[in-house]
Amino acid sequence: MTIIIAAGGTGGHLYPAIALAREFLRRDSSTKILFIGTSRGVESRVLAHEGFELALITAKPVMGKGLLDVVQAMLSLPVGIWQSWQVLRRRRADLVIGVGGYTSPTVLMAAALMGIPRVILEPNAYPGLANKVVGPFAQRVFLAFESAATFFDRRNAQVVGTPIRREFLGQESESQGTVKGNGRHLLIFGGSQGAQAINSAVLEALPLLMARVPTLTITHQTGEGDYERVREGYRALGISANVVSFLYDMPTVLRTADVVVARAGAMTIAELTACGKPAILIPLPTAIYDHQMKNARAMEAAGGAVVLPQSDLTGARLSEIVDTIVTDSKRWDSMHRGSLAMRRIDAGERIVDECYAIMGVNHDINQSFRKAGG
Repeated sequence: MTIIIAAGGTGGHLYPAIALAREFLRRDSSTKILFIGTSRGVESRVLAHEGFELALITAKPVMGKGLLDVVQAMLSLPVGIWQSWQVLRRRRADLVIGVGGYTSPTVLMAAALMGIPRVILEPNAYPGLANKVVGPFAQRVFLAFESAATFFDRRNAQVVGTPIRREFLGQESESQGTVKGNGRHLLIFGGSQGAQAINSAVLEALPLLMARVPTLTITHQTGEGDYERVREGYRALGISANVVSFLYDMPTVLRTADVVVARAGAMTIAELTACGKPAILIPLPTAIYDHQMKNARAMEAAGGAVVLPQSDLTGARLSEIVDTIVTDSKRWDSMHRGSLAMRRIDAGERIVDECYAIMGVNHDINQSFRKAGG
């Protein structure tokens, strides 16, 4: 069986796809997985680290671009469809999965023309343009938020949550209880590419925050472009922290955190809630359709997050919010429970079950485990 996954551009598109790929392999280790992406996004680096094969096609973004870029993107569409057609035919694809981003439309359209079963995953509270465009061509649309259902044919749409890697699961015991007096750890990350505005606010907040919570320890993911500046900022302030450009092992890092400062991509929300982490969410203000704010407000409504719009972001305000969460055990407990209340940990299993049904495959997971000696 060969599964083709069109995903890339950002970690928010890529990591749900990786979670699905691993669930297919967990069911049947003989399954062949191929990702299709471009050379523009993070997929080359991340997929090589995760051990998956990547085929490159021509595809360009449309949203937020000028007229010339839009024209070039539209002209590249037939090329991308033809390249996708060749890959799907050569690999004899049994199923195509689109996870949004500008790669998905070309691959999904090629699959539709070839009659290959196809599904899409929409992890955001407000769907992106790519998934809205290819929605009519998909046999199933898997959603993370009920609010996204109005944009698709309800007969084909199912609200299942966002697939997350199994490394995030089965660790609830590490997230239980109150914040320990000497174990308070702050995790800061701005998505796969980092966030300069968050990095700057954190550097501004550090003197105030460390004066309020001197035992606080910090892991700070900066993004490649801002790594040197942020690392030098910590050094100049005389503050020891784990400053990195990218976090490959997010499950381990996230489980050690007591409070998280982050953007509000769908994957971030899914991972935070899987681990029950209280969060301070700073949505990307330029996100298409303001979908990150909608994601953040959903977690805030559940009680698991404080939303801090970037327009209100200052070092003083950020340090104040972090302080009130890590030093108030009752508030931390309440936010921990609110975060856990949102988690959906069976999304990957449900999506794979449905994909087998669409392909007409009668798959017995227990039989696969017996064949593997499990």
